[in-house]
Amino acid sequence: QAQLLESGGRLVQAGDSLRLSCAASGRTFAPYAKGWFRQAPGKDREFVAAISGSGNFTIYSDSVKGRFTISRDNAKNTVHLHMNNLKPEDTAIYYCAIRPTFVRATMMHRTSYDSWGQGTQVTVSS
Repeated sequence: QAQLLESGGRLVQAGDSLRLSCAASGRTFAPYAKGWFRQAPGKDREFVAAISGSGNFTIYSDSVKGRFTISRDNAKNTVHLHMNNLKPEDTAIYYCAIRPTFVRATMMHRTSYDSWGQGTQVTVSS
């Protein structure tokens, strides 16, 4: 399994922008499909965005569509989550995850992913 490390989370104000990164190492040399999830206090881990290995296919949750952008740099084996116009309700621990292929019907389910990072905290103040 691949090892994943999220970074970039910090305290920001509402309306600010932030970029999260997820670096992969270990057993994944091919550009696996990757996803971002988040978990707020007292809530279940919810889907945020996903991207195919090629970067040509993406999926976003309705709550972040138009504000967040997922991208990847396969040469560096990383995936990014660009977050714009942040809101207090975006406050959560953000996790990245990978699976071998991009299957649209399954990408929003956490159980479809093989490996997870430890998360990075994003806090958005009012």
